[in-house]
Amino acid sequence: MQRTVYDWLGHEWVALRAEGSPQLEVPDQTREVFSRLDEELRGLELSLDNTVRTRLWARDRSSRDQGSRVRVETLTGAARSASSSFIAPDAFDSHGAVAVELWAMRPATRGTPKTLAEYDPPIVPLRYLVWESVVVLSGVTSMLPTLASQVPEITEAITRSLTLAGIDWEQAVKISCILHRSQSQAELRSLLGHVTARSPAVLEISVADGYSTEGKLVEVEVTAQLPR
Repeated sequence: MQRTVYDWLGHEWVALRAEGSPQLEVPDQTREVFSRLDEELRGLELSLDNTVRTRLWARDRSSRDQGSRVRVETLTGAARSASSSFIAPDAFDSHGAVAVELWAMRPATRGTPKTLAEYDPPIVPLRYLVWESVVVLSGVTSMLPTLASQVPEITEAITRSLTLAGIDWEQAVKISCILHRSQSQAELRSLLGHVTARSPAVLEISVADGYSTEGKLVEVEVTAQLPR
């Protein structure tokens, strides 16, 4: 278990990462990971209900699909949160088949509920959540044939979500891109130039070997803050 506690956007945040136990089947690995994450949060007087974002990492597509189903079963009700998932064998330090990164936030006012926004029609990932001053979008992807065509479709979709939340790219504070290993980071930066020029957000880029569906080349997550 890796744990980092830090202050950001006027709140206390907890970032956790845990890998599955290789002696277990993938669904049980995933359940055990979330149990450990919840136990770690409870030691800080938090719980899975404080989750605002998760990333699920897997060694292969079967593990990704099985792990994602368990995540949907686990993070329900108040624990529902923004999400994304990736295939990346190199992301593991152990022989586990799944790993979970989780970000939890302590609200400034105890008991303040999250506002959950669904896609229309609803799909498995949330469109975004709003909790006090923070807006957290699920990862967005595209099935168009090239990175040059996917990025504009992704940023247009994100723009629509930000608009629904009452904000724009100017309120984004972090843009996280998980790029397919075969693609160029320089090209991605260029394709994002029209939004990064408008936004003060930190841009971070990491890599993966696969996503929920073959053909996707990048997934983009955005975290933003409501105007004060």
